[in-house]
Amino acid sequence: MTSRSSVTTARPSSEGRAVARTQTLLKGRDGIGTVRRTTLPGGLRIVTETLPSVRSATFGIWAHVGSRDETPALNGATHYLEHLLFKGTAKRSALDISSAIDAVGGEMNAFTAKEYTCYYARVLDTDLPLAIDIVCDMLTGSLILQEDVDAERGVILEEIAMTEDDPGDVVHDLFAKTMFGDTPLGRPVLGTVDTIEALDRGRIARFYKKHYDPTHLVVAAAGNVDHATVVRQVRRAFEKAGALTRTDAVPVAPRDGHRTLRTAGRVEHLSRRTEQAHVVLGMPGLARTDERRWALGVLNTALGGGMSSRLFQEVREKRGLAYSVYSYTSGFADCGLFGVYAGCRPNQIHDVLGICREELDKVAHEGLTDEEITRAIGQLSGSTVLGLEDTGALMNRIGKSELCWGTQMSVDDMLARIAAVTPDDVKAVAADILGQRPSLAVIGPLKDKQAARLHESVS
Repeated sequence: MTSRSSVTTARPSSEGRAVARTQTLLKGRDGIGTVRRTTLPGGLRIVTETLPSVRSATFGIWAHVGSRDETPALNGATHYLEHLLFKGTAKRSALDISSAIDAVGGEMNAFTAKEYTCYYARVLDTDLPLAIDIVCDMLTGSLILQEDVDAERGVILEEIAMTEDDPGDVVHDLFAKTMFGDTPLGRPVLGTVDTIEALDRGRIARFYKKHYDPTHLVVAAAGNVDHATVVRQVRRAFEKAGALTRTDAVPVAPRDGHRTLRTAGRVEHLSRRTEQAHVVLGMPGLARTDERRWALGVLNTALGGGMSSRLFQEVREKRGLAYSVYSYTSGFADCGLFGVYAGCRPNQIHDVLGICREELDKVAHEGLTDEEITRAIGQLSGSTVLGLEDTGALMNRIGKSELCWGTQMSVDDMLARIAAVTPDDVKAVAADILGQRPSLAVIGPLKDKQAARLHESVS
């Protein structure tokens, strides 16, 4: 059980100047699940969640930069940079970085999204100082050498090619393009072959300097960790790198904005010689700060979130028209998406689209049954808790929360918000979201007459 707390302490320097501010954001029972935040004078935020019962710890650094921060010419630069930070620093070569983590049985990785990037290492609690030193060194001391830029270009082009070979993945990028057009949110995180081939070391290095300032970073650690020790080790690593010289720096605020996504009836079809047709039918969703997101989560779970969901039952179980069918939501700082994905034989695409559209319209006008809502609340509550049962998931939760919301919510609070969703809440959000005219993205070998009929699905 956790409760909120706003206890704040500041440690003064010899000149009487505050050098750090520490807050207990969530107070756990007997110290378990306690979340603390320290903000260093250089604008670097450090959040930890203590779980003494485990023997592991996950350490990560979140950067307030994603593919939506790129210009058209820089498309793919954020992900390119993610690769390059593993290539070496003044202290370590790429082999030194990987072999040090391998030698203690740890794991290390990173991921780039539309609005943030994260680098992390999961190790035994006794090896946490090593993980902190390596990840901090990567983030503050990357060399970004010309030879590494050239070598990694080929790796990223292979990654793009690998992704292109998976139409079930590409169709989601195509759907983003359908909804957002030629904007940062509509472009692929990986970039394109043309933009990756055109990126040079100078532009990538400038991008790194601009977006990896400590004010743009959040350090997160979860597991058998001591907050004060983590702060001390992180501070030492950043100060050695000369990264905390701006003593009056203030952390960047979470993204905001009031973008209204208005798109309806758009259709994008990419002809590919695939065995299946891959489709995403969807419409604008909710921003991640929208209070209706809890009701939308329940709606999404009941509609396409599992084997008992409406779409799974109607499309797969009753008619056998698809192996994979599900719905999903994506929330950004100022807008969002709701989508339904299905993979089916090309000659059955219009049957699948017809059923999906019929179910969306039905729920938009009638809502869900009480039984569906109760089941969805239970499913969503259980998956929320089960998904947080390792230190990596805990690190993700507190790091992303600090970066994207600037606040922390306990698991108990999350469960309470889910449990508080009413049938009227679900019906209202269903009418708002599903009542919109959808757009459609399709990848597959459709004949001319089949392709021409796609507009019928969004009319």
